[in-house]
Amino acid sequence: MRIMLALILVLYSAAAVAQSAAPADAAKPPASAKSGSEAQKPGSEAPKPKGEAKNPPLSIAKRLQACLEIEDGTKYRLDCYDKVFPPKPDPKAPAVAKRVADCRLTKDEEARINCYNGFAESIPKF
Repeated sequence: MRIMLALILVLYSAAAVAQSAAPADAAKPPASAKSGSEAQKPGSEAPKPKGEAKNPPLSIAKRLQACLEIEDGTKYRLDCYDKVFPPKPDPKAPAVAKRVADCRLTKDEEARINCYNGFAESIPKF
């Protein structure tokens, strides 16, 4: 009975150790085609650009809600919405937008900002 218990403990601990540590080679990116001094040395990380943020980009819903903080009815709010969905006026656009992306098809700026406001205000807060 003691031998069986010892064997089970050894097997479980070996399985736990195998799952907790990943091989060091799996974490490294593949070698690039660069040669000489341009090639990275093993174990060194690639330098990141200073302007790159560590946070992932915001979702469309969060960017639309951020536009709601700008004063309503202004060109600045419309510009904020246009950064999320660049305008693409279409004379055959439907009168009522079914999706927020359809707002970019509206040619009139007032109608476009009202369309965006309707969708952005209906998004639940996170």
